[in-house]
Amino acid sequence: MTDVTDGVLHTLFHSDQGGHEQVVLCQDRASGLKAVIAIHSTALGPALGGTRFYPYASEEAAVADALNLSRGMSYKNAMAGLDHGGGKAVIIGDPERIKSEELLLAYGRFVASLGGRYVTACDVGTYVADMDVVARECRWTTGRSPENGGAGDSSVLTAYGVFQGMRASAQHEWGDPTLRGRKVGVAGVGKVGHYLVEHLLEDGAEVVVTDVREESVRRITDKFPQVRVARDTDELIRAESLGGLDIYAPCALGGALNDETVPVLTARIVCGAANNQLAHPGVEKDLADRRILYAPDYVVNAGGVIQVADELHGFDFDRCKAKASKIFETTLAIFARAKEDGIPPAAAADRIAEQRMAEARRR
Repeated sequence: MTDVTDGVLHTLFHSDQGGHEQVVLCQDRASGLKAVIAIHSTALGPALGGTRFYPYASEEAAVADALNLSRGMSYKNAMAGLDHGGGKAVIIGDPERIKSEELLLAYGRFVASLGGRYVTACDVGTYVADMDVVARECRWTTGRSPENGGAGDSSVLTAYGVFQGMRASAQHEWGDPTLRGRKVGVAGVGKVGHYLVEHLLEDGAEVVVTDVREESVRRITDKFPQVRVARDTDELIRAESLGGLDIYAPCALGGALNDETVPVLTARIVCGAANNQLAHPGVEKDLADRRILYAPDYVVNAGGVIQVADELHGFDFDRCKAKASKIFETTLAIFARAKEDGIPPAAAADRIAEQRMAEARRR
């Protein structure tokens, strides 16, 4: 445990990835809960971010993930124009084995103890039904069911926002925001990916998908038999049978853009729902060197956080969809800033977000 604490302290106080305001280690032995709540910034308002339930290889890995994800939420919320800072929580363990009502209630009590500095929601391994349980102990909970005063599944607007970011990317790259006739590869057709596929098909795109879960692929092909299937991500990004992709949409877990995948990408645009798509900072330069346009993940996948933030004020779907539609203009503004400053789009998005947070701190 000492090594974990040392790692947290080093990241918080000595690394470029630090600067977090607060990190809370939570344990409830009766339920088996072990969790980390990381608050990166409250400059723009209460920290907002989901709860990830995952069987991490170590406690240190869990802490590192909470720190990275919470920092990312500060930038995501700033670029989405929300009056929220960035936070994230992780619960350590396999949700299929240890998730229980008792554990979720204990987690809710820890979130409530922060007095509204952190507002939680769903993430990998947690669902609307889980947030309904957490909300019984904590009023700072979003992503609840409509029956319990919430907005329900945020994947719908997440996918819609990614679609808007993809339209903006097409506008920037080809001078036309339509995806009609474009070949789009979607890696991961679970929570968000299957909604994205529907938007793409409605707009006239040619779609090829892959997913490690066979049932997720079958759900798509049963409904849309025209969708092609790749064996795995490697086959998808090469898309040799299609003559290459126009757009690649990573919609599974992070790290999809790395030293192995970027050199063989056939797509001219990367725009997807997955968080933390860049495996390391140098990847964005590799993409730029190959003249591949990258739509920053935390910008285009912000539809979900826009939805859960709106829930705090009395959810209105049309109002949320209108806000998510603005991802189109935001994405174009990032590309323009990147061109003006001579930097990759991810760096341009960071600059814009940092500027908004800095201005808020000065007020």
